[in-house]
Amino acid sequence: MSLSMYQASAPRFVNTLNNLSAILDKGAAHATALKIDPTVLTAARLYPDMFPLSRQVQIACDTAKGAVARLAGVPIPSHEDTERTFDELKARVAKTVDFVQGVLPGQIDGTEGRDVTLKLGQREVTWKGAQYLFGFALPNFYFHVTAAYAILRHNGVPVGKQDYIGTV
Repeated sequence: MSLSMYQASAPRFVNTLNNLSAILDKGAAHATALKIDPTVLTAARLYPDMFPLSRQVQIACDTAKGAVARLAGVPIPSHEDTERTFDELKARVAKTVDFVQGVLPGQIDGTEGRDVTLKLGQREVTWKGAQYLFGFALPNFYFHVTAAYAILRHNGVPVGKQDYIGTV
């Protein structure tokens, strides 16, 4: 059985981004129920040197759209990183899902050996497509989605493992 680079990427990103959107809904509902400013949650961090919830969501979206675009050989959509509210973050997630769903399997399948070059700080790193997807893009994506989940959970939002995993 061969591995489909498309099946290992685009649907995984879409599923998890949709779960993230539902988690953001729970964050917004929690803020409303407690009558607190929702930006208190979107600006929350797990630790002072970590990014806030809003940036975690932005990076998760950037990682998903960037991975799919790089593998497909298409331009990466640019987003301004100005989202501060739950509605704005959910719109960012929706734009990312729309982009990822617009890339066809044939554009990604067969890219295991394609060179993917990424600038990381002051250096450029080049991977083969499979190594990029499995060794960098997916772990980075899940890290930031997990951080977003953890920030909300830490702040009392009633989310659990099933919210993160979603329905399978």
